[in-house]
Amino acid sequence: MSLQRKPCRCLLAESQPDLALTVAEYIASLPPEFRADEAVYQARLAHCRACDQLFDGTCVLCGCYAEARAAKLRQRCPAVPPRWLEGEPT
Repeated sequence: MSLQRKPCRCLLAESQPDLALTVAEYIASLPPEFRADEAVYQARLAHCRACDQLFDGTCVLCGCYAEARAAKLRQRCPAVPPRWLEGEPT
């Protein structure tokens, strides 16, 4: 009998720690002028955590890892209407 893990509505750090580390390294490599500040990043992630389109750290609407998308200043939530907009505090 094969036990399959159900997808969760969680971020990578909670579901896939090894991949979360890789994404965190990617985020750290972004130039500071392209990164959202920590308060905006955390507010965006809070919206992602509450979204029913988040599965195992991946946004079903766009295919991005939520942490990577939320970290980029010039990104926006792909939902209609968006839960957060590019470059703006949430």
